[in-house]
Amino acid sequence: MKAACWNVNSINSRLDRAVAFLGRHRPDVLCLQELKCLEDKFPFDAFRNAGYHCYTHGQKTYNGVALISAHPLTDVRAGFLDGVKDDDSRFISGKLGDVNVLCGYIPNGQSVGADKYYFKLNWLDRMRRHLEAEYRNTDNVVLVGDFNIAPEDLDVYDPAGWRGKILCSQKERDALTAIKEFGLEDCFRNKFPQTVEYTWWDYRSMGFQKNLGLRIDLILATPPMVKRLERIYVDRDERKGEKPSDHAPIIAEFI
Repeated sequence: MKAACWNVNSINSRLDRAVAFLGRHRPDVLCLQELKCLEDKFPFDAFRNAGYHCYTHGQKTYNGVALISAHPLTDVRAGFLDGVKDDDSRFISGKLGDVNVLCGYIPNGQSVGADKYYFKLNWLDRMRRHLEAEYRNTDNVVLVGDFNIAPEDLDVYDPAGWRGKILCSQKERDALTAIKEFGLEDCFRNKFPQTVEYTWWDYRSMGFQKNLGLRIDLILATPPMVKRLERIYVDRDERKGEKPSDHAPIIAEFI
């Protein structure tokens, strides 16, 4: 199974790129974040014409997640199942064969100490509780998404400059660690323990050209899936060219 994760930062603005990406990589499932559209504006036909099935959880203007699958998914669910009213479309899951594929778009948090920061920490806690309620760490689970957290200093181009700031604060990293303690491993770090690689570069100050990036887009997996992990890589080419997303896709191949 080949799984890809990509924050497209508006699917309708980057539809041609997304369809071309499918043709180039042929993933079994492409997990998208930040659709910025409702279902009635989602380009279903373009993906269907490319041979893919679409499962979306959209939202106008902001947020929105989708699973684009080469095969029909089962048990597709939007949001957490904790009964909490949630106005943000940030989580969708489905089953591809025997693999549970979970796609999340974790809140940015705005700034450390802001209301949105504590909303982010609470959202991450809800994700952890959702995992515990719905899955076991012996299940085949792949959790992907724009986590808006750089797991460690190795994932930040300027650790000292970012220390304690949003995306790199200790509370955010602790919340991510709590999620991984469910029984999930960072697939990229499994293959590349000390490699410096980024998935996001700010549009400003020529961030990509200067490689001033952060690794905040992650593919996490339970032990049974980690054993099947053959390859994982970032498609930096998608951060190039005209009007790219500020994120590059990350792709994992499981045998």
